[in-house]
Amino acid sequence: MNTITALKRALYASVAFGLATGMATAEDYSQYGIKADVPGMCSFEAIDAKDYTGRTLNIITHAIPVIGEPTALHARQFQELTGATVNVVHVPFGDLFQRIMIPFQTGQAAYDVLFYGSLWLGDFNPYLAEVPAAYQEVAGMKEVTETYRGIAGWQGRMLQYTMDGDRHYLKYRSDVFSNPEMQALFREKTGRELTVPATWEDYNEVASVFTNMDWDGDGAPNFGTAEVTKRDDLMFSAFISRVAPYAKHPNVKGGFFFDLETMTPLVNTPGWVRGLELFVAAQAAMPPGGTSFGLGDEIFSFGGGQTLMSYSWDDAFIQAMQEDSPIRNKVAAAILPGAKEVWNRKTGQWDTFDEPNRVAYVTWGWTSAVAKDSANQDMAFDYLCFFANEANTLADLQIGRFGINPYRDTHFDPAFYETEMGWDAAVAETYTATLKGIDTAPNQVFDLRVPGVGEFMSSLAAGVARAQSGEQSPQEALDGVAAEWTAIVDRIGADRVREAYANVVALEDR
Repeated sequence: MNTITALKRALYASVAFGLATGMATAEDYSQYGIKADVPGMCSFEAIDAKDYTGRTLNIITHAIPVIGEPTALHARQFQELTGATVNVVHVPFGDLFQRIMIPFQTGQAAYDVLFYGSLWLGDFNPYLAEVPAAYQEVAGMKEVTETYRGIAGWQGRMLQYTMDGDRHYLKYRSDVFSNPEMQALFREKTGRELTVPATWEDYNEVASVFTNMDWDGDGAPNFGTAEVTKRDDLMFSAFISRVAPYAKHPNVKGGFFFDLETMTPLVNTPGWVRGLELFVAAQAAMPPGGTSFGLGDEIFSFGGGQTLMSYSWDDAFIQAMQEDSPIRNKVAAAILPGAKEVWNRKTGQWDTFDEPNRVAYVTWGWTSAVAKDSANQDMAFDYLCFFANEANTLADLQIGRFGINPYRDTHFDPAFYETEMGWDAAVAETYTATLKGIDTAPNQVFDLRVPGVGEFMSSLAAGVARAQSGEQSPQEALDGVAAEWTAIVDRIGADRVREAYANVVALEDR
């Protein structure tokens, strides 16, 4: 039985297994597809030695499957090992922020363990318990990369327990790019060679050539690009990916979303406008309905073979590489396209680069934390320690829908993807090299993490949507966003927003 099959069976059998046998022991958990326990204070053996009989752990998490499914799986395991009662509440993404924030604000200790988007740390940080030193020193945590350790911290304290690593990168059909007929077609249409896009202008051109044609020979039309374009479904992240290389100058420090000194929004400056112009133009190469794609649509459009390219989180790539995928081992990964012209906000002019300015976008990944007011912090941190132990994580990485993506140094070893997941060596190499390159990139953008971040991102998404629909020009739309952001800063307080934003700028300017 392979690892994925075992995990699926175990997920649905776990409750019955626990009821039938009573309290389980560590060695029983080979039934969950775990080939071998990894010693340490977070291991199956170590957690099996705990006795939390008579105690209750309350967890809030995202809806099944993304994050919600592994939360439930590991909660059942933890319950069977320790004797605790573990309650898991699943909440859709659109409601998750308020379902966590309202109990915080009203002084209710509703949940011990919280799973959420890490960009909300600017709002949640006063209510979170610092991760105890013992858990920061476990082997699995010490293997977390510098980038994701940075995301877990706030003003020098580790408030989030790292269990995921998210970033945006380019996915493309390697079989099409290497096809001599497709290369000849592109050369005929454009007068240049077909190459993996180095700039967003290149990306749009490639997408436009290979749209609305049957380039994979299955009798159905294919399209150039699948992108997250739905206003209320993480579209703002897709837009930031396109903006970053035009607006994040490698030699200009002090803020990407705002000028840190003045807290003036930068979202309507020329680099941002250029990114939006190209985002709007790309709509012509999207599939039918592609101008309102949510994340799930993007995952299945690229992952199912409909489109030539996409970019966002790992999910579309992992979907393409599932065992039953028609395009398994026909895809490759690369860092996001860049820009040869970059806006310099210090000089007020465009700077030209011989090699494209590439910006790695480390975007809002899932995270976890323990509530400061929890009366069960010992049990809560043990649960998170167990959730993220090495054995569980290596199994979770193999299930695309789980939403657990690489975040430890050991996750960038291509041999794991070849031996455990059956990937071709070339695919595993492009995937791990791309992810490691993002993590160590000299020019990075991180998500905005300040009080009121939901308002800022909602405003940005609405403005981008106005440009996409043609209601406003890109400049007009972003001018409106900048005015709204200024009003939000004034209402929350510039000093308060600046203090929080300084944590983001410190990550980007290190």
